[in-house]
Amino acid sequence: MLLGRGDMNPNKPDKYGRTPLWCAAENGHNEVVRMLLERLDVSPEKLDKYGRTPLWCAAENGHEGVMEILLGRSDVNPDALDSEGRTPLWCVAFTGHEKMVQILLARDCVNPDKPNTRGRTPLWCAARNGHKGVVQMLLGRDDVSPDRPDIDARTPLWCASGNGHKEVMKILLGRDDVNPDKPDIDGRTPRLCAARRGHAGVFALLRPPAPPTPRTA
Repeated sequence: MLLGRGDMNPNKPDKYGRTPLWCAAENGHNEVVRMLLERLDVSPEKLDKYGRTPLWCAAENGHEGVMEILLGRSDVNPDALDSEGRTPLWCVAFTGHEKMVQILLARDCVNPDKPNTRGRTPLWCAARNGHKGVVQMLLGRDDVSPDRPDIDARTPLWCASGNGHKEVMKILLGRDDVNPDKPDIDGRTPRLCAARRGHAGVFALLRPPAPPTPRTA
């Protein structure tokens, strides 16, 4: 009804820069998104005041259907950054939406190792939050660094250790290009973090092997 009126601007933002499309994408309203995108006067890439696109919002909130609708357009950037340097892939890796990670990784223009302003990559986020499936998908790529630290020198392994994510730790420790003893800027190693937080299973993975028992004569 509203779109049928000639005196209504379907692309008008509120004071935060949020347009009707932005709001529909954020809340997962597929049909409303489709109706708005049929209009030539609706921009699918209009940013809010924090640099977030409708696609970014759909990704952050786990709305796979909206994301696929938006990615069906040639004028939508699937790798757009918000003001903190977070991409749609960064968001879905953080929340652990495996199907959405797959969809975005299939796009050639998506950088799977792009860090945010704090140096935290999609892998860093997935490891921190214990998303084993996402970690495996990202590490299956040749263009993802498994040991890339953030600005505090905390690696994906460091984060997984501190949060007790044993299965993620096993995956990372199976790599030759991951340093299991790399400290952060305060000198805290993954082993120290696991011990400090009482993650016995993780600590056991990091504990060096015991020296051999000397033989008695």
